[in-house]
Amino acid sequence: MTGGARKVIISCAVTGRAHTPSMSDFLPFTPERIAEQAVEAARAGAAVLHLDARNPADGSPAPSTGILEGIAASIRQQTDAIIAAPAGEPAGDIQTLSMGAVSHSYRKAFRGISDWKFDWEKSFVDESENLFLGNTLGAIKAILARPVSDGRGAPFLYECHDPSHLYNLAYCAEEGLASGPFFIQFHIGMVGGLGSDPENVSLMRSTADRLFGRENYAFSVAAHGRRQIPLAALAAIAGGHVRVGLADSLYLGKGLLAESCAAQVLKIRRILEDLSFAVASASEAREILGAHRSANPERMTGEA
Repeated sequence: MTGGARKVIISCAVTGRAHTPSMSDFLPFTPERIAEQAVEAARAGAAVLHLDARNPADGSPAPSTGILEGIAASIRQQTDAIIAAPAGEPAGDIQTLSMGAVSHSYRKAFRGISDWKFDWEKSFVDESENLFLGNTLGAIKAILARPVSDGRGAPFLYECHDPSHLYNLAYCAEEGLASGPFFIQFHIGMVGGLGSDPENVSLMRSTADRLFGRENYAFSVAAHGRRQIPLAALAAIAGGHVRVGLADSLYLGKGLLAESCAAQVLKIRRILEDLSFAVASASEAREILGAHRSANPERMTGEA
């Protein structure tokens, strides 16, 4: 390969909104623990850190209300990793935007759990099948049409759970609301969405090729559940980037809970290097994704 080994970006989704504290004692939900695990993941090799807000008292999903800003500030004191936050959150160097609405079920992941740590968890699981996650097309267009208020123009990471979401992105591009090159994240393996089959990585890739042209987008695979690591490796082999983290899977191997996000990052990093890929540093990932460096003069460069 000309110019040496291809650079692969490792993203880490630290806590997410689907898993609950009863599933794993290692799932972080206080701002301090989320920041700590994020920094550890960055030092292990993650160049992008996906952040979500949780209620510090019981771990329930929560609106940001300043939580993410505090977490991001702590992370930026210790690493130069790119921070990805939901669209509209000022904490992010990248804005994540779900390109459609999907119906999910969390019941399968909670089989065997009868001792709940917090009252909200069981009802959260029971109600999951009756809720839509993500955005309507109208909401997507409204978000993309919003003027940039912070002057930085944080780029979007487009989250797509099935091919229809790729078509939504193509439509928004035709309407002049989005322009390439695009950074697209394929979400695979959640109940209610595309199954965690290798063929579905190819399906999403071939659809994106047809809609945007291979040279006009980069992609990453976020595989939920037990096939997180195998599908991440497949994503790299197919020319993409990878995502791991406790938001997507609580396990390091069959029946083995991951004690941290960093453990998952180290595992996929070892696999990538064994496959002769180079792991992108935070600065290299910023160049690839067009994510502006924070102006915070006290930020230190991490090991990623």
